[in-house]
Amino acid sequence: MNLPFSSTQGWIPLAAPLSRTLPGLRRASWDGAAWLIALAALVVVLASFGDFGLTHDEEVQAIYGEKLLSWYRSGFTDHSAFEYLDLYWYGGLFDLVAALLNKISPFGYYQTRHLLGGLVGVAGILGAWRLGRMAGGPRAGLIALVLLTLTPSFIGHSFNNPKDAPFAVAMVWGLVALADLVAGLPRPGWRPVLWFAAAFGVALGARVGAYLLVGYFGLAAIGVYGRRLHVAGTGRDFAILIGRCLAGLVLSWILVALFWPWAAQSPLNPFLAMSHFSRYDIDIDSLFNGRLVPATDLPAMYLPGYLTVTLPEATLIGLLAAVPGLLSRRFSGDRRVVALTGLAAFFPIAFFILFRPTAYDGMRHFLFVVPPLSVLAAVGLDRIWGWAEARSARLGRGVACALLVAAVIQTVIIARLHPDEYIYYNALVGGVRGADGKWEMDYWSNSMHEAVDRLSDAVLLENGGQAPSTPVKVRICGNGLSATAFFPPYLKEAESLEEADYMLAFTQVDCWKTWRGRPVAEIERFGAVLSVVKDRRGLSDPGEE
Repeated sequence: MNLPFSSTQGWIPLAAPLSRTLPGLRRASWDGAAWLIALAALVVVLASFGDFGLTHDEEVQAIYGEKLLSWYRSGFTDHSAFEYLDLYWYGGLFDLVAALLNKISPFGYYQTRHLLGGLVGVAGILGAWRLGRMAGGPRAGLIALVLLTLTPSFIGHSFNNPKDAPFAVAMVWGLVALADLVAGLPRPGWRPVLWFAAAFGVALGARVGAYLLVGYFGLAAIGVYGRRLHVAGTGRDFAILIGRCLAGLVLSWILVALFWPWAAQSPLNPFLAMSHFSRYDIDIDSLFNGRLVPATDLPAMYLPGYLTVTLPEATLIGLLAAVPGLLSRRFSGDRRVVALTGLAAFFPIAFFILFRPTAYDGMRHFLFVVPPLSVLAAVGLDRIWGWAEARSARLGRGVACALLVAAVIQTVIIARLHPDEYIYYNALVGGVRGADGKWEMDYWSNSMHEAVDRLSDAVLLENGGQAPSTPVKVRICGNGLSATAFFPPYLKEAESLEEADYMLAFTQVDCWKTWRGRPVAEIERFGAVLSVVKDRRGLSDPGEE
């Protein structure tokens, strides 16, 4: 009796479709893993958004959002948003949405903003996944998602940076839309044109730096049409592109007017904002490798230096591997997408080195280069993995295990830093402990939330678990709202040291060393002290020091 597949020939009809199916199954497994990780990140956001402190910018940003909302509620007659501090130079994308959410949110005012920020961060890692998938395939997309998810600076800023983090997310999705548009050149359809127009409008509604997307598109178009000048119909294709882009510009401007109404008051206003930021004068110093440097006169290596010490080690290795991998003829990814991603990652860095615009607080103003850098690193790591698999299955599994171990170690580091992820430094400077005193740490006093909690616990413990009958006065050194926003009813801010029962300070300023008192609590990460609480009761001379 002959069985259907009792011979080698009998397996051939099954083997052919199976060989076509297996790559599809592998793509689905990489994509499935990416969605599972994104879902896990969403769960973490929902579980932890209340842990984050209140940064120095959040109060004024929240007020700006409320004023933007008043512009609409007043029937476009309340112009206070266009006169409030200097915030009208910025798009109000995040702040306007946060103001709307706070009308219905069951959470606290700033907790709602932090929840929104965390959700925007999840959108950012999905953008990196999509861009990485377009650049190098499903596995590269998964690696890009993991790299950005495990980049502490991106995580920390997502929760409580209402300007730079939303802009970074808008820009990575702008790159996704741009890659889709460029893929359709020389005659893209309406869908990619309108997709890019919408992405550009949203990004410009966050920050004027979104004009970089237009520059990237212009360079890509020059490259494509420049090679087709001798091809019949190129002029007609270019004219069609211009017509569709002009139609898309209407969509972009509608979105800009929605999220940044000041810009819509005049077509020149965005360019005035660009000019304003190019010569922004502010009296702030930042730590850079052990020395204080003024924000208006930074060394050329300030941004490259901060990126080098704040990106995870795996990302740096991937970036080093990306260049030779991309030059190889055997590279199987989309070179145009990779070229666009590389342009978005390195052009702003090169611009900074050449022109040194104002920057401070580490590299947060250039947070938008982190997602494309993570995507490029993912392409490089995927290349290493593929090279290893081509040598032997065992070597391929070894690389996979090494990447998994690196991800686990980085996850543990993030867990230990939480909720102060944004102070992370890599092993090149000895981690957070090694960076302490040499590089910027908790410059936004995020840790003061935890310090208030520790002080509250100490007061309750001293009173047998009950709230004291008279208010406990606390002198704050730092941004007052970063502490008082979390004060229970029995804590009250003191106007002077002389009347203070306790002092609470973050360590970016020297008063934590000079103001005397018995140590009650120190908020530290990996040995670096971020905030302190001291008991000043019983001092012989409680006056100013």
